Amino acid sequence: MIRPLPSLGLLDRVLRVLFPGALFLLLQGCSSVSYYGQLANGQLQLLRAREPVSEVIADPTRDPKLRAHLAQSQKARTFASQRLHLPDNLSYRLYADIGRPFVVWNVFATPEFSLSPQNHCFPIAGCVAYRGYYTQSAARGEAALLRVQGMDVSIGGVEAYSTLGWFNDPIISSMMGWGDERLATLIFHELAHQRVYVKDDTEFNESFATFVEQEGTRQWRAYRGLPPDTGHQAQQRDQFIELVLATRSRLEQLYAQPLAVGEMRQRKAEEFERLRSEYRALRDSQWAGDKRYDAWINAPLNNARLLPFGLYDQWVPAFAELFRQQNGDWVAFYAAVEKLGGMAVEERKVALKALAGADKSGGL
Repeated sequence: MIRPLPSLGLLDRVLRVLFPGALFLLLQGCSSVSYYGQLANGQLQLLRAREPVSEVIADPTRDPKLRAHLAQSQKARTFASQRLHLPDNLSYRLYADIGRPFVVWNVFATPEFSLSPQNHCFPIAGCVAYRGYYTQSAARGEAALLRVQGMDVSIGGVEAYSTLGWFNDPIISSMMGWGDERLATLIFHELAHQRVYVKDDTEFNESFATFVEQEGTRQWRAYRGLPPDTGHQAQQRDQFIELVLATRSRLEQLYAQPLAVGEMRQRKAEEFERLRSEYRALRDSQWAGDKRYDAWINAPLNNARLLPFGLYDQWVPAFAELFRQQNGDWVAFYAAVEKLGGMAVEERKVALKALAGADKSGGL
């Protein structure tokens, strides 16, 4: 049984009762019982670990740094609901110490000559471009099997995820390695998934949440009387993402050509070397030798390693333009996002491309 937590709310208590039965029905239609079994076990362990943040803050025997960090997080959590109009529930008013650096490890995979991810579909969340594992060893095992099949594979650790409001999501110890502002951005991002989520469109969902995270952080700084963040790190991040997305674009053009396997493989390798070369030139000429992305760029590169960039950033400019068109009104913005989410996939992409183009031209 899950340790009783009286403050979790009616919805969470009901779901805790229904979850075992729902899982049983879920597994009847799944080809990989063991995979869904580890998902269920991992989620239940996370639920068991939760405790109210207020109790941790009030406990003098707990780590003072943890208590101070959580106290600041609750200010951002209140801001999220009151000012950003994100869900007002018990999510991120709970804390869970999981004793590991990441809550899950996501496995991304693509064919050798394609940037189309191997999608995985779930009854609630719909189709996503990765598979999550609660242990790194399980993720590595899945990655090894995919490589045997000739797939390009990448594993990425995840600090937090959203259950889309099905459970009261906690602040997880894996989120605590960052400063107060970074923790606030994670809370904004994950709550955004609870506010709007479209099944079977990872790029839409992640780009939307990323925009809410970025705009929410800008407003959070202004609310506290802090100047806009004009630090070099944000600029470097944007420049690095631009390099990666340009590489993705060139690879997509390459893979569309009718080339022999050997030549295709060679030109693919040349594109990744070009990315490394352009990064080093940028680093040395504009970043004064800052090596923050060296570890990523020097590791083996493949299609799958590029996937998260497109997933999380592709439509951010489109959502920025949509927010501008709604005059910065969060409620109107979410309504407009929901309208986009209700469109057919191709119609939605056309609308997002138009918004992104309007953003680049400074508005229509």
